Amino acid sequence: MKQFIYYVVTALLVVSCNQANEAATSIPYGSNKGSYLTIHGTKIYYEEYGKGMPLLLLHQGLGSIENLGDIIPELSRHFKVIAPDAPGHGRSEQADSLSGDLLAEYCSALIDQLHLDSAYVMGWSMGGNTALLLAANRPDKIKKVVSGGSNTRSSGLTQEGRALLKEYTVEAVKEDSTWLENYQRMNPQPDKWIKFWEDTQAMWSREIKVPDNKLSRIAVPVLIIRGDRDMIKLEHSVEMFRSLRRGQLCIYPNMGHEMPELKSDRLCQLAIDFFAESADKEQSH
Repeated sequence: MKQFIYYVVTALLVVSCNQANEAATSIPYGSNKGSYLTIHGTKIYYEEYGKGMPLLLLHQGLGSIENLGDIIPELSRHFKVIAPDAPGHGRSEQADSLSGDLLAEYCSALIDQLHLDSAYVMGWSMGGNTALLLAANRPDKIKKVVSGGSNTRSSGLTQEGRALLKEYTVEAVKEDSTWLENYQRMNPQPDKWIKFWEDTQAMWSREIKVPDNKLSRIAVPVLIIRGDRDMIKLEHSVEMFRSLRRGQLCIYPNMGHEMPELKSDRLCQLAIDFFAESADKEQSH
């Protein structure tokens, strides 16, 4: 088994194991009678839970709503959680290509089509990058951001992380069918998985994820969360934090990139506390 594929499917396996151990009445997040919107000719699947202030919840790359199933229940006790599958992911159709700008544009269009007056946004990994871009692009809508496991540049990855990207190939997927079987089970275009994989590879190989000028112009409070053992350089996360006008930084101990699955309770509480902070307690630097 290729090392990269092992890393990628870890989150999927954790989700699958958790679901197998839960009661049959548990909610099948990601497959729970969601709705579709058509954005730029692409059918985008999303699910809604809870009530209150809208919270746009964005999953990690190669994943889906399913991967955030451990944090949706608690978050939906406090917010109206709106969780979409990104283009080509989960139950959403593919777009012509993939990029950070495209993902942010789709989220922006989703906000407009749902007629949201304002929203919080929380994302992990790819979703965390998208959350930052969305905040920069839509200051009229986004009020606070939690960006977890994110990196604004490919060079912000550790040497290990960059080495794993080299194994990120179609051939590697064919050697281990776990990810592929799960993807084809859910996606409405299962025969186009190679295009999706190559589009994702091209997106992740780009050096610039979030331009410096966009990061620095985000005017709303942003909480950066990461594990101290993530494949992102610690100094890169600190640099991101220092570039933000109203940034906060949380480094969680003894944790890699899988915090939404392995420390879901802690992650939820960090986010809830951050979103609940009153304006007079928010700090800038």
